[in-house]
Amino acid sequence: MEEYKLFDAEYKFADIVWENEPINSTELVKLCRDRLGWKKSTTYTVLRKLCRRGILRNEEAVVTAAVKKEDAQRYESEAIINKAFNGSLPQFVTAFLDKKKITEKEAMELKRIIEEATK
Repeated sequence: MEEYKLFDAEYKFADIVWENEPINSTELVKLCRDRLGWKKSTTYTVLRKLCRRGILRNEEAVVTAAVKKEDAQRYESEAIINKAFNGSLPQFVTAFLDKKKITEKEAMELKRIIEEATK
């Protein structure tokens, strides 16, 4: 699996792109100023960094994602499970749900997901 590790600020930045792509880089600067409090130079620095890593593209001042949000989320969730729970999904679920109530609808959705994964 390719590495789609994003640090917190990078993830927030990429999320703005995912929500608005394709987005003009000037508009992206405005959104980052409003949502993240970033200066223009910070926006362009992070943009260049994520483009070099193959996560975003900036072609003719139009920014798009080269990596889907779902792929980045999948990478992050697998990294957490591997790091904190030695790769054990049951340990992760147990810790996640500890002292937490879920709705009947959520339980049914989780059951459906598990059933699909075992086919």
